[in-house]
Amino acid sequence: GAPEIEAEIGRRIAVAVPCAVCYAVLDHFKEYNDRYSYYEGDRVIRIVATILHDVVRGVSHDEGFVGHIGGDDFIFVVPMRDAAVISKEIIEIFDALAPYTYSEQDRHAGYFFGKDRRGQLHRVPLMTLSIGVVTTERRNFTHPAQVSELATEMKSYAKTLPGSVYVVDRRQDPVDAAVGASEH
Repeated sequence: GAPEIEAEIGRRIAVAVPCAVCYAVLDHFKEYNDRYSYYEGDRVIRIVATILHDVVRGVSHDEGFVGHIGGDDFIFVVPMRDAAVISKEIIEIFDALAPYTYSEQDRHAGYFFGKDRRGQLHRVPLMTLSIGVVTTERRNFTHPAQVSELATEMKSYAKTLPGSVYVVDRRQDPVDAAVGASEH
């Protein structure tokens, strides 16, 4: 849950070991839940949790951490060197398994008709997974809330892209002009 996630991010900031904080969320999960039931939705959540746990443990061993924020939102924290490999593998496994959580008809069509939040009927694609990645490579974080805010921003950006994707924040902290001037 959130307290454990915050504590883990805080611990990583305190020891200053390069890491990646990855925010994973399902796309089109609400519509899936509405069509197939909360019971089936919970089954999908457990599948995602298992994928994240197994891949993070398999690649990063004891250096990895997986937390469930709630609903279809997860955080995993891994050594920076492992973030891309882990994100790719999670997406590959999810994309291979997710279609089998649908009826044969929906799976073969690649979509189903569902209602959006306004009650309008539209085609709902099969679920995909979006992962927003924040690293300590170009940023100097002092509090878990800073990491959380940026990870949420990256997750939201990833959700705007089609299919299952991971995106990595490549921006860096602005260089303090006074520090830069005194170094020359």
